[in-house]
Amino acid sequence: MMADDASIQAIGGGARVSVLLPLPLAGPYDYLVPEGMTLRRGEFVVVPLGPRELLGVVWGKGTEDVDEAKLKPVVERLEEAPSLPEAVLGFVDWVATYTLSPPGAVLRMAMSVPAALMPPRPAIGYRFARMPEPGERVTPQRRRVTELLAGGVAWLPSDLAREAGVGAGVLKAMEKDGLIERVELPSAPPFEAPDVDRPGRILSDDQAAAAAELRQRLAEGVFSVTLLDGVTGSGKTEVYFEAVAECVRRGRQALVLLPEIALSAEWLGRFETRFGMRPAVWHSDLTQTERRTAWRAIAEGKAPVVVGARSALFLPYPDLGLIVVDEEHDPAFKQEDGVHYHARDMAVVRARLGRFPIVLSSATPSLESHVNETTGRYRRLHLPDRHAGAQLPEIRAIDLRREKPASQRFLSPPLVQALAETLAAGEQSLLFLNRRGYAPLTLCRGCGNRLACPNCSTWLVEHRLAGRLQCHHCGHSARRPSVCASCGAEDAFAACGPGVERLAEELLAVLPEARFAVMTSDTIGGPAQAEELVRSIRDGEVDVVIGTQMVAKGHNFPKLTLVGVVDADLGLEGGDLRAAERTYQLLHQVAGRAGRHVRPGRVLLQTWQPENRVMAALASGDRDRFLAVEAAEREAAGMPPYGRLVGLVISSHDQQVADTVARALAKSAPRGEGIQVLGPAPAPLALLRGRHRRRLLLKADRATRVQPIVAEWLARVKIPGTARVQVDVDPYSFL
Repeated sequence: MMADDASIQAIGGGARVSVLLPLPLAGPYDYLVPEGMTLRRGEFVVVPLGPRELLGVVWGKGTEDVDEAKLKPVVERLEEAPSLPEAVLGFVDWVATYTLSPPGAVLRMAMSVPAALMPPRPAIGYRFARMPEPGERVTPQRRRVTELLAGGVAWLPSDLAREAGVGAGVLKAMEKDGLIERVELPSAPPFEAPDVDRPGRILSDDQAAAAAELRQRLAEGVFSVTLLDGVTGSGKTEVYFEAVAECVRRGRQALVLLPEIALSAEWLGRFETRFGMRPAVWHSDLTQTERRTAWRAIAEGKAPVVVGARSALFLPYPDLGLIVVDEEHDPAFKQEDGVHYHARDMAVVRARLGRFPIVLSSATPSLESHVNETTGRYRRLHLPDRHAGAQLPEIRAIDLRREKPASQRFLSPPLVQALAETLAAGEQSLLFLNRRGYAPLTLCRGCGNRLACPNCSTWLVEHRLAGRLQCHHCGHSARRPSVCASCGAEDAFAACGPGVERLAEELLAVLPEARFAVMTSDTIGGPAQAEELVRSIRDGEVDVVIGTQMVAKGHNFPKLTLVGVVDADLGLEGGDLRAAERTYQLLHQVAGRAGRHVRPGRVLLQTWQPENRVMAALASGDRDRFLAVEAAEREAAGMPPYGRLVGLVISSHDQQVADTVARALAKSAPRGEGIQVLGPAPAPLALLRGRHRRRLLLKADRATRVQPIVAEWLARVKIPGTARVQVDVDPYSFL
């Protein structure tokens, strides 16, 4: 809910004020404004809550629901803290209402760095104070310090000590003697302004036309959604960089959302080449100091361009004028814990509330965006060709029923031959398998016992390089046992199936001279490591890249001409609503890493079902036909984007409690035309992090407003404190 004029006005002493706290509470609490204090919506305050004092945000005027004698006064207004902009407050309310989340839980994402509410401490330096008096002893160390400060410029103590070759004790003694004095240094801007007039790459005619249209959207200054749809390697990034430049030219902030922080290393390099500086970065790998600096700079409008993961959407931009969602189809934009939201969809809402354009960029648009474009809700800009004359790679399916790998091997003869040919030609290859570790399953050859996670309904994944068995859901880790706990057999455990580590082992067996690198979330600790690995690949220090979905998008390796997909059928398992779409998108993206420059590329898909429509669409290059068939099936089934889904996951450490709550919810489930409730049923991950899980799924017509229906449904059932009900509007995962 956006604030009306009255709530934006000053709220003076003696009045009631509504304050929202960053806690999973039902809504704001009322407090009294002390005499002499004036508050406005969006300001940060300290208020009492029980025995504690907490930070909160003024949400507007208070209500008359509580006796004034019971109200506590606001403790303090944070004078130095920037207020949350009105667009951010409205966005918090909107997201909370849509996702059926407590508003305070959404607010917590917007004020995620409380330390940034206090201004940074000024930097202190030393400057020249006086010359030594006649007869005053001057050591060589003091003389060097004096010479450096003689120009009248103040120095940071650490820089001064290093350049003069002295210790901190010398500087303190000189300060005590009055030879130098401490001064407050002017703070430099935390982030430079991009050089928007710096020449970028020469754009093709199609790119130039698309960039001109995006600039026109910014000139219009109204809300619009543009789908930037271009084949892999078509230069979509360079096109939307022109929109970023235009936004900054107009004095407004621009936000670029990336699905994974591992993509930021190469992206930042391209940004720096185009604009001569690096933007503000926002992701979970930042230090607390970096987060504090970035949050404060963004809130004060001193960060013209921000690039970040999905949480960057909730930062307090005072004048956001453009959002770009790169790889808009990527499932990583869906937040699966806490507040369940899809960053792409919420970014569209944020742009609508702020009345500015948004660009969704992808080579494989989501079916949701495709349907919105075909029905006229979104505008489409199409880049059909690769940049600088590069050709799309040839894609061929290898039928594993006819061309089987050798026993205990996973690379088929045609793929091994292609790897050898590529290595001999001095070119690079990519082996893609979306399985981390060495093997996804370890079992006893004696009794068939499978090593499972004690906290989750999953098998433990062997990570041979680390010498551990790990659960990729809860993080449980253990050494591989030497004795089977079920039958007592010794050394009987066998690794089943391949992970990327096992592929590396096989590669060494068939091409021992090949230099390889494994690129997964296990082997890359953050953007710095990702940047170094990308550099080594680009500089030709790696012959074969072996990776998971981390390598599937965003990377541009000039010498990479062969992509081998080891298990193309992997994503088709599990019966997920979006299984075919996700598999197509992932394989299309990874295929797009091949032949992006002068050298032609080829892609080999190892599959047991080459006749599957996903494999057929990839081999033929007929993406639009695939999307049309997928859309028709979804529409016939009333599934998104032609219907609405809301998932409810009931969990408890006590299995009986989880079952009881699930049955109670099913018994009181809403009824009505166009509404269907499925379940309860055990979730595919029936045990996760020690909690037993049950699922219900509400299915409704597209025109149905599901939020009030679900809210009323939940209100009819008393949920015990030992159980938790998570609501996921528009679920993407059904685990």
